Amino acid sequence: MDSFEINKIIAAVLLIALLVIGIGKISDIAFQVDKPEKSAYKVDIQESSQISSSTAEKTVEKVDISALLALGDVSHGEKVFKKCSACHLVSKGGENKIGPALYGVIGRKVASKQDYKYSKAMAAYDKDWTFEEMNGYLKKPQSYIKGTKMAFAGLRKEKDRASVILYLNQNSDNPLPLP
Repeated sequence: MDSFEINKIIAAVLLIALLVIGIGKISDIAFQVDKPEKSAYKVDIQESSQISSSTAEKTVEKVDISALLALGDVSHGEKVFKKCSACHLVSKGGENKIGPALYGVIGRKVASKQDYKYSKAMAAYDKDWTFEEMNGYLKKPQSYIKGTKMAFAGLRKEKDRASVILYLNQNSDNPLPLP
């Protein structure tokens, strides 16, 4: 290939890039949407004291942790934990990966590993990793601690969560007694 052919190829690539950018700009002009300054409708919000009791009960979900943990199995938890192993290690002396090492996590303070940089939300969450806290977090991490950088969607099945909690509790120098 001589320099003339290379120049033709480069010119074609640049022309295509300019066309794509130009078409994007023209479509922005042609399909411009003017947003109204004032809303076309108004929604009246009731006072919080008028919320029905069924709605209030949904926000505070009390879990019988001993019944939940009875569903779990350590060997099943080890299998389910493979989903977590892309970001976490659970072996003693294991290093942090994308997420912190989880050996001995049940019973310790949230965001307490000194050699890991936690999100501001996790660092501000001033609690211990109890069975209940871990269950809530594993169910849907992003909504349980808003602002966590853990991108995992969560474990929806109770047996999976219970099994992972039992597996994490077992991987500790001092496993907590089960409730």
